[in-house]
Amino acid sequence: MFNFTGDIFSMNIPDSGLARVVIIGGGFAGVNLAKSLANKKVQVVLLDQHNYHTFQPLLYQVSSAGLEPDSIAYPLRKIIKNHKNSFFRMAKVNLIHPESNTVSTNIGELSYDYLVIATGTKTNFFGNQSIEDYSMPMKKIPQALNIRSLILQNLEKATIAETIEERRSYLNFVIVGGGPTGVELAGAIAELKNHIVPRDYPDLDTGDMFIHLLEGNDRLLSAMSIQASKKSEQFLKKLGVHVHCNTYVSGYDGKIVQTNTDLKLQSETLIWAAGITGNPVEGIATASIDTRPNRYKVNQFNQVEGYDNIFALGDIALMSTEDYPLGHPQVAQPAIQQGKLLGKNLLKLLKGEAMKPFKYKDKGSMATIGRNKAVVDLKHFNFAGFFAWFVWMFIHLMALVGFRNRVIVFFNWTYNYINFDKAARLIIRPFKK
Repeated sequence: MFNFTGDIFSMNIPDSGLARVVIIGGGFAGVNLAKSLANKKVQVVLLDQHNYHTFQPLLYQVSSAGLEPDSIAYPLRKIIKNHKNSFFRMAKVNLIHPESNTVSTNIGELSYDYLVIATGTKTNFFGNQSIEDYSMPMKKIPQALNIRSLILQNLEKATIAETIEERRSYLNFVIVGGGPTGVELAGAIAELKNHIVPRDYPDLDTGDMFIHLLEGNDRLLSAMSIQASKKSEQFLKKLGVHVHCNTYVSGYDGKIVQTNTDLKLQSETLIWAAGITGNPVEGIATASIDTRPNRYKVNQFNQVEGYDNIFALGDIALMSTEDYPLGHPQVAQPAIQQGKLLGKNLLKLLKGEAMKPFKYKDKGSMATIGRNKAVVDLKHFNFAGFFAWFVWMFIHLMALVGFRNRVIVFFNWTYNYINFDKAARLIIRPFKK
């Protein structure tokens, strides 16, 4: 189908005579695809704006001072260092040119034989400019560090506040979004309040500190079971979190949180975990994108609608099936499974063999709400409490990329558990609104 000639030494990548697979994005999907093509008779070029892979399920622990950022990040070059004919370039892809099989980036152009888009998602502010301007998103490590700095800075400012109203504004933490991210972050900040603040800030009254979790649906963790929702709300309330369901944020000016109800909250900290939207790259035909979730329409082989040699994986791909008419859940497992299968399918394609359709194997879902508290949904049963928390820890520990990261995270969790402590309480890079 392709002659595999390509361009010579574009981005200092040689023309090897092999089919070139360009992967945009070093998340779960892109990394697992690169691994599945390791040392095969293809040339792999992995492009990402950052030189590291982020384990996003633990971003909230960086935000709440439980982990340092390097414990949930892993160098992309280290992942492919033993992969023959694999290259990494730190680049932002600005435009795809399907007619010439090239991509334009901030460091130059590159041709491809097969292109795989695995750009994931970005924060969805639902068109509310005031929320976008003043709230704190948490999709990337720098954003998680901003939240950590802001939380700690506000605690420091609260100690010197001259009025109770000002102090409470600094100590009022509002989290929007009752999915796993919002629930886990609310629990982590509550534990910060219950165990760290009384020791580190003896001159602050924890009775002035409030954590509010706002959710637009009628229950938390709406993608999980009713039992998981009820249990998570019970756990959060036990930790002292104020849960507000059926509550939307209509505006925020950096000081006052406005909602669709009578609830109005004075707060210096609004953390936005209320939604995501696809992060597509320009150049693909509009007809190939479902504009509401901003995801590429793909077939059962992850081929983007209208293209034979362009694929999309993970959160950015919308594969409509009988079981998942609105696409697969935008979590790690579909991305990992699609990445692994596409590697095998690309090799089949090169041999002229039929590709294997993707079928998602749902391994369950889980969320942790703090020390000894978690909820787990499996296919035929669900459970909560200490055992669920242990399962959550084990699964996340084993899913981390790199032995060093597992050791560091395990050490931190053990230390935190024994000492009721969070060791990463450092304002390394002060945040300015």
